[in-house]
Amino acid sequence: MKSQEGRKPTFAEALIILLVCAGIISYGVLKLGVDAHIPIITSGVLVALWGCFGLKYPWKTIEEGMLQGITMALQAIVILMMVGLVIGSWIQSGVVPSLIYYGLDILSPKIFLFATLLICSVVSLATGTSWGTSGTVGIALMGVGAGLGIPAPLTAGVVISGAYFGDKMSPLSDTTNLAPAVAGTDLFSHIRAMIWTTGPTYLIVTVITVFLGMKYAGGSLDAGKIDAIQAVMKSEFSISLLGLVPPLIVIGMAVAKIPALPGLFAGIIFACGMSLSQGFGLADIVGALHYGYEATLSAEIAGTEALDAVAQLMADHGIAGTAPDLVKDAGTMLSELLTRGGLDSMMWTISLILAALSFGGIMERCGFLEVLLHAILKSVKSVGGLVTSVIVSCFISNLFLGDQYLSIVMPGRMFKTAFEEKGLHPRMLSRSLEDAGTLVSVLIPWNTCGAYNSGVLGVPTLEYAPYAFLNYINPLVAIAMTYMGIGVFWKKEGEKTAS
Repeated sequence: MKSQEGRKPTFAEALIILLVCAGIISYGVLKLGVDAHIPIITSGVLVALWGCFGLKYPWKTIEEGMLQGITMALQAIVILMMVGLVIGSWIQSGVVPSLIYYGLDILSPKIFLFATLLICSVVSLATGTSWGTSGTVGIALMGVGAGLGIPAPLTAGVVISGAYFGDKMSPLSDTTNLAPAVAGTDLFSHIRAMIWTTGPTYLIVTVITVFLGMKYAGGSLDAGKIDAIQAVMKSEFSISLLGLVPPLIVIGMAVAKIPALPGLFAGIIFACGMSLSQGFGLADIVGALHYGYEATLSAEIAGTEALDAVAQLMADHGIAGTAPDLVKDAGTMLSELLTRGGLDSMMWTISLILAALSFGGIMERCGFLEVLLHAILKSVKSVGGLVTSVIVSCFISNLFLGDQYLSIVMPGRMFKTAFEEKGLHPRMLSRSLEDAGTLVSVLIPWNTCGAYNSGVLGVPTLEYAPYAFLNYINPLVAIAMTYMGIGVFWKKEGEKTAS
């Protein structure tokens, strides 16, 4: 039986395979500028070939590892599909615009940095995307910060802290669904576990932003920019406190420990009811669920070149009290932010997750991950050491693989058995994967997240990194709390977890 299953790779083989695959993926993503999908698939083919001809594993065994890797993500994939429906329906019904609208109301020169943190957190929680938040609302806040005389790297760092808080904690986020799928736990157990480390970190970051904001309390806020954004939103969407209800429904059902899918579905149904009451037809609602929301007024304003034409659009839609150039800027920003969602929007992420998990499943089945893990865990004796090892592995994966998804999948596959043998609940692993895999990615210049945020915010990664407080404080808090025995979850006797 042993000979039929092939031999275990040596440490040198495992290390070489890892570095070669890291090189292929990094070259494709960073040098060629292509999506990670094909480089990952190429790496998976390379590993499978070495497993077949170098380690003598039968193809059936390798294929089983690949399919098992895919199977573990099926729940996350279904949730991601549901998330696409949530985003499309919540934008069309005015839920997301209402959250942004009321969030902008709290802006004040004295608390600008704190308000920036809070607004980006709310938008990212509502949309589940850090990229969308930093690339739209983040850009607007960068302009406001510049008007107040606040250094661009500081504003960018706070924008990223808020954006990645939502990306990490939102049930709509792809990484928030991927991490528990990899670790073998459910979505809301994962989110509740993250509160233990992310909550204290957020409080620390809040204190830092309030303290730093005092230095710039004497500046004057460009209220015209905010008024323009709110005016365009109010003309295109139904803005009301009713928009807060669907998120509260989802949060309330999560607190009541109702599974993610029914909770998200309830949020969709309520939002669709809001759309119907606002005059949208059934075909419009189905279109938003399938293809996402398509901006109307904001897109029309964004596509209008002449300011005279913008002024005419303003008159036609009752937008007054603000300058046409500000309205045009607001229309461009809102069109980019709110044209999103729908089932189709999730297919890119789902295909990447399938490719990454297939790659991880082949690596694991051929024994490469086991050999590397054994070498890493030789000196690890405590729970704190195990969590630290996961966080360091996530950082190294982000550094060498250049993609946050792989930085969750690879360490997750490597450490899953070790957490089980230690008797730890899998949400400890999923939390650790997000504490570093999700957050650290944006601090590395050649990582896709770092490169993207640097480009859209106009600030080099290494310049904003010291001010992205949440992203590097959170992993340190997670390590410290684990060593102190705070927020450590053990698996109960006889308790079953997802495979």
